[in-house]
Amino acid sequence: MARGPKKHLKRVNAPKHWMLDKLSGSFAPRPSAGPHKLRECLPLIIFLRNRLKYALTGDEVKKIVMQRLIKVDGKVRTDVTFPTGFMDVISIEKTGENFRLIFDVKGRFTVHRISSEESRVCVLIFQHRMHIPKLRIFLVSTVGRNVKMHAVNHQGKYQGKYTIAEENRDNLGAGLRFT
Repeated sequence: MARGPKKHLKRVNAPKHWMLDKLSGSFAPRPSAGPHKLRECLPLIIFLRNRLKYALTGDEVKKIVMQRLIKVDGKVRTDVTFPTGFMDVISIEKTGENFRLIFDVKGRFTVHRISSEESRVCVLIFQHRMHIPKLRIFLVSTVGRNVKMHAVNHQGKYQGKYTIAEENRDNLGAGLRFT
């Protein structure tokens, strides 16, 4: 019997939106536990090696990541299998490039280059809201970032898309803009 979480992922069983070929090996990089699910993410190693072509092998990707050059949503990530997902901002400091992961028409991840000003804005999609005591509303997002805010308008619709400025990371409710 298997004990603990699975640690391997066959290349054939990898999600189709990663667009990995079948014949270049038998295994695919399994995403580590993080803010996105296995079927809804793209590991950093696939992003750097297969999409941007910044490295030829996994060892080269590991050398790039361990130099602390890659930021995902403003935080340095040193895990090559860190799961990046929909609307995540990936920044490379040395080249000054910023990318946002979005879906194309067929449901595959595409790399969209953005400006440094746009990279400071994080777009969150909230699944549902909860009311907590003392007139506060707790918004639950799809990527594990949750927002507490004062309930000013109970008739307003809180489900949907909201943007949060990265400078207000400590007080997320202050930088909330409704779109």
